[in-house]
Amino acid sequence: MSEDLVSVRYMVDDVDTAVDFYTRHIDFELRSSAAPAFADVVRGRLRLLLAGPTSSAGRPMPDGRTPGPGGWNRIHLIVDDIAGEVERLRAAGLTFRNDIVTGPGGQQILLDDPSGNPIELFQPADRAER
Repeated sequence: MSEDLVSVRYMVDDVDTAVDFYTRHIDFELRSSAAPAFADVVRGRLRLLLAGPTSSAGRPMPDGRTPGPGGWNRIHLIVDDIAGEVERLRAAGLTFRNDIVTGPGGQQILLDDPSGNPIELFQPADRAER
């Protein structure tokens, strides 16, 4: 495996649905698939590991808790035109947790993948000037 990739694991409800979402809407490319247990997709230097319920990462913990999707930790993707991206993704029927918020560093919004994992789309303040 290439050492210049950064890997993040997301637990997902359905590996094939997750692969379709990330490759169709968020510009990832499929790297490998062992669906329904696992697949990984790549965007730039980010390798996103998509682990389904039957993957080894989905096995129960010793205390009985079972890993699952959701939460608030997220991948952070920089975009050039946040308003345009939101419009495109909403037109595709995708779900957002909030509306675009503006802070000192730029604008952001949280998009949910099909399993409820958040993806932060972020437009730096310096790109808003363009």
